[in-house]
Amino acid sequence: MKTEQELKDIVRTKYGEIAEQNVEDNAASCCGSGGCSTEVYNIMTDDYSEIKGYQGDADLSLGCGLPTQFAQIKPGHTVIDLGSGAGNDCFVARHETGPTGKVIGIDFTAAMLNKARINADKLGFNNVEFREGDIEAMPVADNLADVVVSNCVLNLVPNKKNVVKDIYRVLKPGGHFSISDIVLVGELPLELKNDAEMYAGCVSGAIQKDAYLGFIADAGFENITLPKQKDILIPDDILSKYFDAEKLEQFKSGSTGIFSVTVFAQKPGINSSKPKVNVADVEACVPGGGCC
Repeated sequence: MKTEQELKDIVRTKYGEIAEQNVEDNAASCCGSGGCSTEVYNIMTDDYSEIKGYQGDADLSLGCGLPTQFAQIKPGHTVIDLGSGAGNDCFVARHETGPTGKVIGIDFTAAMLNKARINADKLGFNNVEFREGDIEAMPVADNLADVVVSNCVLNLVPNKKNVVKDIYRVLKPGGHFSISDIVLVGELPLELKNDAEMYAGCVSGAIQKDAYLGFIADAGFENITLPKQKDILIPDDILSKYFDAEKLEQFKSGSTGIFSVTVFAQKPGINSSKPKVNVADVEACVPGGGCC
């Protein structure tokens, strides 16, 4: 089993390579990780192109949702984007905060930070800043942000519990987050779980949905909801690299589910005295209810 540092090095190396590719190459890869069919990209990534603030040069097709859609960002807000990449979600958030707000993107990949800063300079945004750092220990003061967003990043971090704790630290009392990420229901086969490409490709680093929500509740967040959930189906041409025909069918017909979820949660306000959240009571997206 790889150490936490080895897993971080895998992610840093792979996403450094992605940053050096052009947008078209990234759009043809699995969660941006390379070597996968376009079908995965179409399933994993949501379309940003009609969203206000979208900048095509900053879209490397690395996301699995639209966290800013549910982030309730207001003019003047301070927003932090975890794993900001080339700046896509930061620029969408900046459209919502306006010139009176501030957006801080945090990433630990130097090539991504360089690309994001070039994009911000081209746009003339002086209230969008990109900082190098680990999202388990953000280079940000306590109680700074009104909103935290992130898109398909926590699944890449070995110690997700530490990230959730640090999100709580940097949010103002009453602040909130909107995070899109990959979670599991059921266990992945070892062939997928132990593969470096599947880790960098946003799959094998995912944890159980209940455990993910449990970390959020245990950190002290309230009003936890799932405004969006969608199935992630890995195409046969990818799975055939890991399974023979018989095991491929077993996996496809089995009980393991891979999902993209968007989670919203709020840090209690100064005078809040709400009871501890029960994960079983978290409001989920209901098919037909307009959120899926």
